[in-house]
This record gives sequence, C-alpha cells and structure tokens, in this order.
Amino acid sequence: MPIRPPALDDRSFDDLVADLVRRIPAHAPEWTNPRAGDPGMTLIDLFAWLGDTILYRANVLPERQRLAFLRLLGVGMLPAQPAQGLVQVAIDDPAVVAPVTLPMHAAIDRPQHFETLTEVTVHAVSAQAYIKRRPNADEAAQFRDLLPDLQELYGLTELPQGYVTTPLFSAGAEADGRDVAQESVDGYLWLALLAGQPAQIDAVRAELGGGAENRRLVLNVGFAPAMPMLAPFDDIGVRARVAYVWEVNTGAGAGDAYLPLELQQDGTAGLTRAGIARVLLPGKDDMGAPINDVAKEYSAGVGEKPPRIDDPAVAARIVTWIRLRPLTPLTSLRVCWAGVNAVAIEQRRTLGRQTIGFGTGASGLQLPLGADSVEAATLQIEVEEEEGLRPWRQVPDTAAAGRDDRVYSLDAEAGIVSFGDGVRGMVPTSGRAVQVALMRAGGGAIGNLTAGSIRSIAGPAAPRLKVTQPLPTLGGADAEDLATAEARIPAILRHANRAVTAADYRELALRVPGVAVGRAEVLERFLPAQRRSDVSGVVSVMVIPARDGFAAPCPRPDRPTLESVHTWLDERRPLATELYVIGVDYVPVGVLAGVELVDTSQREAVLAAVADAIRQHLWPLMPGGPDGNGWPLGRSVEDRMIEVAIGRVPGVRSVAPVQLYARRAGDTTWRRVPEDATGRVRLPLLPWQLPELAMLAVSEGDPPNVLPPESDAAGAVPVPVVPEVC
Repeated sequence: MPIRPPALDDRSFDDLVADLVRRIPAHAPEWTNPRAGDPGMTLIDLFAWLGDTILYRANVLPERQRLAFLRLLGVGMLPAQPAQGLVQVAIDDPAVVAPVTLPMHAAIDRPQHFETLTEVTVHAVSAQAYIKRRPNADEAAQFRDLLPDLQELYGLTELPQGYVTTPLFSAGAEADGRDVAQESVDGYLWLALLAGQPAQIDAVRAELGGGAENRRLVLNVGFAPAMPMLAPFDDIGVRARVAYVWEVNTGAGAGDAYLPLELQQDGTAGLTRAGIARVLLPGKDDMGAPINDVAKEYSAGVGEKPPRIDDPAVAARIVTWIRLRPLTPLTSLRVCWAGVNAVAIEQRRTLGRQTIGFGTGASGLQLPLGADSVEAATLQIEVEEEEGLRPWRQVPDTAAAGRDDRVYSLDAEAGIVSFGDGVRGMVPTSGRAVQVALMRAGGGAIGNLTAGSIRSIAGPAAPRLKVTQPLPTLGGADAEDLATAEARIPAILRHANRAVTAADYRELALRVPGVAVGRAEVLERFLPAQRRSDVSGVVSVMVIPARDGFAAPCPRPDRPTLESVHTWLDERRPLATELYVIGVDYVPVGVLAGVELVDTSQREAVLAAVADAIRQHLWPLMPGGPDGNGWPLGRSVEDRMIEVAIGRVPGVRSVAPVQLYARRAGDTTWRRVPEDATGRVRLPLLPWQLPELAMLAVSEGDPPNVLPPESDAAGAVPVPVVPEVC
C-alpha cells in the first residue's frame, strides 16, 4: 500500500452536525425542536461543512510533511514477495501420443494466481524414479548363498553386489528425501519414461524423437534436493555445484549404452536447489530400452543396464530410461522428488499493453500502474512521441538523470511510476499517451500453498491436462505495512543499508524479505568452526526463526533460511569483514519441580500452568526468557530463577528445590547438576549457547523421584535380486 498519513482529527461531517445540535440548549434554549429544513439547521449544516473542510486540510499537514521528507530519502515500502514452486503437467488422455507445448507465463488461476517461468513441452509419458538399492541386513542374509550362483551364471570374475529395484516418490515427494548416493549400489537416479498403454510405445518414442517434423524436442526434468537440518555452526555459503550429466539409454546392443543429453538450462544450480533441468532429446533411433524380461534376456538389469522391473504391467510400458549420473563420487545426494514434464511457477500475473495516463507537460508527473507489488525487472514503459511509442528507461531516481534522458522511477509496492521535471529527466509531452508494454505483479503470503493444492493450468481445450504439485510453494510474503515501514526507515537513516555496527547487523537480519526471523544475535570476533572469540575481522550472526508458543523443540533455522540471511547481509557488509550466519547451539536441560498447591481441586490446571511457566522461562524468543526478550545468550541456568518463575504461578503455595539435569553433546545419559560452593545449582553456558528444555517433570509435593529417561540426540558388479516376502 502507498504511504498514507493518518488523520489527526477523525470527526466527519455527521459528527460535527451532531456536536452542534447538542450545543443548542446551551446557546438557544428557546429552540426546543430542531428539525431538518429549519433555517437554523441549514446554518448548522453549512458550518459543519466548513469545519469538515478545515479538518481535512489540518489532517494532511504535519504527517504529510514528515512522510514527504521520508520519501525524499528514496526509501519506499517493500513490495510483496511471490511464492515459488514446481508443478508437474501430464496429458490426461491415454489415447494421445503427441506432445503439447505450454508457453512461458501460462496461467494457473486456482487456488491462487501463478504463472510458469518457462515454456514446457508436455510429452505423453509419465516417469517413475528408481534406485538400485543396497540390501538391508535381512535381505543380505537371504542373498548370501545366492550371489555365488549369480556370479557363475553371469560369468563374472568377482562376487557381484546384489541390489533391489526400489521405486521412489510413488506417493509424492518425501520430506526427508532419499539418499541416492548412500542407498544405491551405483549412485545413479533412474527415471523410467512410461507410455500410457503398451501398444503406444513406438508411437510415443517417435514423438519424443521429433515426430513428423523431425525436430529435436526439450524434456523438462524436475529435481528437488532435500534440505537437511544443519548443525549449529555449519558453514553457510554458496553450495558447491555437483558435476553431473543426464543420460538416455539407447536400447542398442546389450542395453548398457547411453547417450549424454545436452543441458539447455539448469534451474537446479548444479543439483543444489529445487528447479528444472531442460534437456534436449535425441532422435528416436537413439532412444530405447533393453529387454527387461529374464525369460528372453537372463542378464536383464546386470551391470550398467537399467534396473530390472519385475512388475510386468510397468515393464510393458517402458519407452526409454533416463539416468542422473554424478561425474564424481558423492558421499551424499539426498533427493526428495524427481519427475518429468515439470515446470517452475511463480505467484505473479502478467498484464499486457494498457494506457495508464497522458502527459500534462508538468514536472514530477506520477501515474498509477493499476497494480501493486510490481516486478521492477519486467516493467516496460513506453511514451508516445512524434515518431510513435518510444520505450523509456527505469532508474532508481530521476534526480540523477540528465535533461534529455527518457527515464522514470518506480515505487514497486504502491505501483506508481514517476517522471522527471524537465531539468533532471524528460517530461512526457502534454496529451501524449503513457503505456505499459509489459508488467508482472503479485505476491503475498497467501501463495504459500501445501503440496497438492494446485490441480489445473490454462492450456488447450484438447487434450485435457492434469497438474500435480509434489512440493509446497514457498517464499511468499505480504507487502510491508505502514507501521513496519515507519519502524524501518529510521534505522535506514542510521545505517543506510550498510552493516557496520552490531546493531546494524541485527536490524538488517530481522528484516530479510520473505524470511520470518524471530531473533538475531551478533557475535563479534567469533569464528564458529573453531569456537574462537578473538578473531579480528569476523562477525557471526546467529539466527532463530520466528515461532508462536513454547512447544518443544526450540526453533532451529533450516539451510534456506540461513542462506537467505547470509545473502542479504553479505551484500551490505564491509569488504574486509568475514561474515558467518549460523544456527543455534542448544544445550539440553532437564528440570524436575515439585510444588505445594493452595487448592488441590485445581491440581491439574495449576501443574500445567507451572510446566508452561518453566517452558516460557527457558524459551529463546519473546515473550520468553527471564526478562521477556528470550533467554539471554550465554547466561547460566539457575535453579533459584526457575523457582521464582514457578512461584509467580497463581495457585502455588510453595516451591520445593528444583533439580537441574544436563547431558553432554552426543550423550543420552542425563546427569544431575551439582551445587556449587555457595549452595546454588547453576548450569553454565558458553557465550554462544542457549538452553533447550528437553526433559520436564512437575509434581505435587517433592520433585518426582524417578530417573530421567534416556533419549537419543535429536566396485562389484550390481545384479538384481528379489527379496522373499511372506
């Protein structure tokens, strides 16, 4: 929304009339029955109208001047951020074999408006992902006597490595992902391209190979790596790209020959983020599938051949195989989804050519675009001149332009374009049309949808298209409101969007667009990897995501959150500063507490309130902590402070001495914290640590006399084998 000053006097015309009528008995007591149409009422209406006009003028003066000054700083309100994600499109007609191409910015209208970021050629195939999974312990015991026989059968020089063909993502994306490098015997991810019906295999393969036009087609392969939770002080920076290649099986010879696919566009940034890999398919003669039936080819699935499929219904529909092959050995490649006919989407709406106004010849012309939260990179403005419409250039501020520069500036949040004054930037000529040639706008937190929410897309009337959304859409954030902007702009006056002092880093970290940061702590001169606090030129920013309530476990930032904060701060830090953005090093804490109640009839409610008070006392975010600002970084946990928090709970008569427990990193055994020389129980924390309540027991009377529960801290040839299943 644009900056609008608040009203200093919010009385309306009707309020003024009512106020004047109430004053009649004091000034004209003989007028006992004021009615509409009386001459006196006409005068009251007149003066109320005059008063309303004066109040309107008064309201726009003080705040308007202050906000006008803030506008001169060139700091506008932040626009909404669009949500992004992936969808998979399929042809919902088993009789169709020809592909369908959807253009870039194809619209998705329900449940929120999204658009595709690239074109997508929807082929008449579906994909099933497989890995050659390593046998587990029970399966390995079954195969121990079988492998020597398989070695003799296949004529191998060494004992083979058995594998189990395992489908992945059949029920959709897996949140924790599957580690292809660790779980498979070859480190490959296999995609079987399946036709709708067995009789269509040749026709579908011909269409994949270019069809009647014999033109090579593009296949969109969607890939989403899993983002595991990081250790507290893992290094966050640009993730190393994985060197890899997509290959297609040729179906020739023994069936173990592959052709590398030309990668036109890598939206996965080297398998480091969810995106689309657009690969160019070869001709139909260079694609195929080896014989899968062991009755016809006993060596099906052996060695470099695709996994053997023992389901005849699936095997009969295989058009060809595509595999993802890393070019270097990997220790881990965790994938939560992969599929074909996928396309990236964004919560934007594309608007075509439209006239937004006409030039007046006056300086400082401002015109609304008819939409807010406009994407600045795609906005194209054209102004009518003698020779026709001519494009003008977007600049951050027209005040830096020359007299003959055709420029304009954009307030993206409000959707307003501003032109120069004739001295700094040209002015549109009076009566000349100003048009938007192209504009994309939209965004907001409402676009963060759960998986499976999107089911349709704008496309041709025939054939029908079916859409699946395997992953949630993420990144949507509402536009900045006025209160937030007014709180942010004074900070910008102090640090000018540059991170120099600790307060600068903290304020900037709390205002990363699209990231809900609940708390940011700045550790100066702290090197996370070595746990050193005396390294010059190093600044570490600890980030805790925002979360309501006090339910365990404590909030931890994931990798995308830390990367977003790091990218935001890295652009604003001094050149000589070494920046780290880190998670939280929580120390598990156990608390046993006993209380005496005022009224035992409210026993359960009071004990629950005591437990909540302890959780809030040790919570790292507002309004938790001893002072309501979250637990201070590095402050020791003391039994007496917890007893004070318990004593404030209504219904508690007295508090028994609290017992504190702790456990070491990687250990599952709880150890009671002993008393110090002063008789106090105190659990010391390092300057970068916070407590996490991992065990809590509250009882009436003395603390429960129970032991704390133990808990866990949060080159052979592959051959197919079939486990025995009861």
